[in-house]
Amino acid sequence: MDVLHDFFKLLDGFLGGAAWFPYVLLGTGAFFTIYLKFPQIRYFKHAWKVVTGKFDKADAEGDTTHFQALTTALSGTVGTGNIGGVAFAIFLGGPAALFWMWATAFFGMTTKFVEVTLSHKYREKTADGTMAGGPMYYMDKRLNMKWLAVAFAVATVISSFGTGNLPQSNAIASAMEATFGFEPWIVGAVLAVMLGLVILGGITRIAAVTSRVVPFMAVVYLVGAFAVIFANVENIGPAFASVFADAFTGSAAAGGFLGATFAYAFNRGVNRGLFSNEAGQGSAPIAHASAKTDEPVSEGMVSILEPFIDTIIICTITGLVILSSGVWSEKHENIFDRSDMYFVAGEYTQDNVDDSKNMFMYLNKIEGNTVEPFNGEINVVAGSAVTGGYTLINSRSFAEEVRYYVSSTEDPFTGTLSIIDGTIKRDNIVVQGKSLIHSVDLTTKAFTKGFLGSYGQYIVSIGLLLFAFSTAIAWSYYGDRAMTYLLGPASVMPYRVVYVFGFLWAAVSDTTLVWTLSAVAIVVMTLPNLFGILMLRKEMKDSVADYWKKVEKAKTE
Repeated sequence: MDVLHDFFKLLDGFLGGAAWFPYVLLGTGAFFTIYLKFPQIRYFKHAWKVVTGKFDKADAEGDTTHFQALTTALSGTVGTGNIGGVAFAIFLGGPAALFWMWATAFFGMTTKFVEVTLSHKYREKTADGTMAGGPMYYMDKRLNMKWLAVAFAVATVISSFGTGNLPQSNAIASAMEATFGFEPWIVGAVLAVMLGLVILGGITRIAAVTSRVVPFMAVVYLVGAFAVIFANVENIGPAFASVFADAFTGSAAAGGFLGATFAYAFNRGVNRGLFSNEAGQGSAPIAHASAKTDEPVSEGMVSILEPFIDTIIICTITGLVILSSGVWSEKHENIFDRSDMYFVAGEYTQDNVDDSKNMFMYLNKIEGNTVEPFNGEINVVAGSAVTGGYTLINSRSFAEEVRYYVSSTEDPFTGTLSIIDGTIKRDNIVVQGKSLIHSVDLTTKAFTKGFLGSYGQYIVSIGLLLFAFSTAIAWSYYGDRAMTYLLGPASVMPYRVVYVFGFLWAAVSDTTLVWTLSAVAIVVMTLPNLFGILMLRKEMKDSVADYWKKVEKAKTE
């Protein structure tokens, strides 16, 4: 697993973690925002009219209504990105990361408008009578770039696991274990069976399920969130202030949080914003291609609402819960993940200004830092280290009250641990102590700081179960449409079987490994789609103009 994590981390460094990627993503959205004259603002009201069915035609081809297409696409985006992803962004980049998630959503509203319109325009009916669409179809039928369409479809299949399957299952299992004590493999097995029962029914059953689950899960989650926000209402102003104040400077140190540079907060905020709302990734167009309408632009209008609901509303509320509760900068008792834990040479302390500065430079990858990995042995007696010469960093913070166990926290370790290049080489060692926490664990902790007290954690668990499970359902559809394009309808069933088994496997895999894999898969899918929609910019502009002519003409008839 360590080798896999290092490989995916290396890929992420060249892709989503690279300095150029956020500029490509935001730049594309900003370009279309200006080119189409701010459609996310001008067409916002019209989008609500379309989704409520005001312009529906009974004889239009398709498999789902506008509302069902919207909820299916939302179920694909509203998931761990809204619960764990926001927490992960704040954990990495501090409050400033939330600002860049908002920016991604604002420009993403236009990006999604474009990709959905073009994908719906070039959809086609398959041999079984259902509609199939997505970026691979406009790449193939309009751009005549079969190779690019195949590359995108392959990336979609990979991303269906990296975005919609593995991190969702992992997040559910972690939350259920932390809240109710359920074994991850049991949670994974039960939900894998339920997942299989839903996705075998295809888009009709998927749309029926998501159109009911999405509104319900939103209400449950918002009730728990406002219970925390109102309980910490005096911190809302400072929370908002820190988001804006740090946006262009990077987040300052606070408590156990050692700070983040502008570049790091910007990169992680944009990256997590994309993971949350998927604008530009090309996934939502696959769901919208099933909508019953003869006007591709009208379905594009509907998609404008997705990043707004997903990121600007739900992610903001999650961010306010985390920031106002204060838990994001506090150290909490937890079991350290292997991939979050690193031993560095020398004894550093958080209270020493120079030590904190050195660790800040190390964590934010600033050139000139002098921190080196620890190589040597640690003597441990009854779970406590009795030798020094090193500092343990866990989850980007100085670890405290560290204890070592064998296999579980019931058997304290006594003996010698070999540390090579900053990592423990003995597999069965469990390390526990206090450090910053991230992802779902951080959001869960924040939800206990409100009027509901410890019961708030159940809101997160229930909300996460519904959010993440519905995301897995939606992404199974994206993957099977990609398989249909690549290998035909016969390939769908084998794909679904592998998809279900992947959901089971992820329940017991390493959290950070899963998040890193998802970051890579997102970018591999996004880049071909951004290239494609930029190639068709003029056609998009003409399509919008033609649509409004038809709308105006309909008003006079």
